[in-house]
Amino acid sequence: MSFLRPSVLYQFLLTSITLKWMPCQSWGFLRWPGFDGFLRLLVLLLLWSMCSEIRFIPSSSMYPTLRVGDRVLVEKASYYIRSPAINDIVIFRAPKQPGTNEEVVFIKRIVAKAGDYVQVHRGSLYVNGKAQTEDFIAARPTYTTELIYVPKDHIYVLGDNRNNSYDSHDWGPLPVKNIIGRFVTCWHRPSRS
Repeated sequence: MSFLRPSVLYQFLLTSITLKWMPCQSWGFLRWPGFDGFLRLLVLLLLWSMCSEIRFIPSSSMYPTLRVGDRVLVEKASYYIRSPAINDIVIFRAPKQPGTNEEVVFIKRIVAKAGDYVQVHRGSLYVNGKAQTEDFIAARPTYTTELIYVPKDHIYVLGDNRNNSYDSHDWGPLPVKNIIGRFVTCWHRPSRS
């Protein structure tokens, strides 16, 4: 006999009244945590700003890996613990050159480190006499360079768009002290239609 069973509405009203109070059912968990919470947030923001930054890609020197308009996340702490490695993409202050501002910042890929010999000829990069397989470059280099020794505390950096990049093939090895940080990730700017 279905007419003797309590209705669904009646069951809902009975059970909703008897539900025990739970913290997530209250809006109190959204309130500001107080002065301690503010200090924790402040410390977190300071640590974030000291260890990372966001940069904008203004040129096509790293195309196709990075495009003009991309935003990149740079972390600045890892090179205090370890040395720069080959194929790391780094952000650095421009080396002192006539006609360049010291505040200019570049982003390039490390292709050789201290103690290596680097040469570009016949459209290939040679490190210590071995041709490097580079599937990330836009096109094979059309320029040639002499055999260059990378001294201690220096690295050799090249853009992935080898023929359209102002890099170590123009000004030589880069001092490691000029490195600001290491590329972590990027997000692409929405394409314009």
